[in-house]
Amino acid sequence: MSQPVQPPNPPQQPHGGRPSDGNPYADQQPAPGNPYAGQQGAPTGNPYAGQQQGAPTGNPFAGQQQGAPTGNPFAGQQPGQFAGGFPPAPPAPRGNVGLGILTAFGTAVVAAILYGVIAGSIEREVGYAAIGVGFLVGFAASKVGGPLPAIGAASAVFALGAVFLGQLVAMSMILADGLGIGFSEVFFDHFGDVLDVWKRESDFMTYLFLLLAPVAAFGGAKKAA
Repeated sequence: MSQPVQPPNPPQQPHGGRPSDGNPYADQQPAPGNPYAGQQGAPTGNPYAGQQQGAPTGNPFAGQQQGAPTGNPFAGQQPGQFAGGFPPAPPAPRGNVGLGILTAFGTAVVAAILYGVIAGSIEREVGYAAIGVGFLVGFAASKVGGPLPAIGAASAVFALGAVFLGQLVAMSMILADGLGIGFSEVFFDHFGDVLDVWKRESDFMTYLFLLLAPVAAFGGAKKAA
């Protein structure tokens, strides 16, 4: 009797009997050199891939708030703020030079007469009176003309002249009293003789009073400013 013919063996499926679906690499084992092969979220060359927004991207200030340092230490300052430059120059003092000088001259004439009358009456000079003459001239001139250097310099000159004129007035009063004649005759008719007497009678204190007047004038001008 003839034996029944067995059907041919069915074709074996590659790699565990699962269909390849046309992919020759399906179901292969992980490559020995890549420990992450086949894992979800494996690295793809970007170490920050998959991280949340705000991860470092090479810019250390990326994602910071507005106003972060940008290399300019004065960035974000308000207009007009001091940013390392020179401060604005102070405004120049205002005044009237002509009016100030005229005031200094008028005050010096009045102060010289008063100083001469006081010194002639007591027949001696007073240092405080010389200082007062200089201070009054400088104060009045700067108060009217303004705190200008030209007015201060003019006040010092006029203060010196006021004390000198006051000394001549005092000398004329003393001579007129000694000669028994009028003051105006001595002062105006014999002015040269008055100067000669002043030169002979001058001493250290006489020149000191002359120097104190300009210094006091500068002090008065500063006080008025």
